Amino acid sequence: MMQKTLLTLATTLLISSACAPAFANDAPAQRKSYDIVIKDHKFSPERFTVPAGQKIKLKIDNQDPTPEEFESHDLNREKIIAGHSKAIILIGPLKPGEYHFFGEFNMDSANGYITAE
Repeated sequence: MMQKTLLTLATTLLISSACAPAFANDAPAQRKSYDIVIKDHKFSPERFTVPAGQKIKLKIDNQDPTPEEFESHDLNREKIIAGHSKAIILIGPLKPGEYHFFGEFNMDSANGYITAE
């Protein structure tokens, strides 16, 4: 009984270690990151280009004293970012094209576009 348990444990560890490199390549730290600043209820940069077919990380720094909601129907993302705080949003891989994002609390001024090519 003990040998069967040890064999099962050894097999599980072997399979787990064989799969680890595949998961490690998808870790958020491995993604290329892009910085977006929210200031005066606007995104900066308002437009930027990313490589198509790759997962990316958006690092958003809300420098305004009020919260803003990063929202994008195109990217299927929605996140409230408190005033004077930061957030990370993971997206992709994106197909070639243009993707709109906006600040729902300031839709008249907070707009941006990501182009994947």
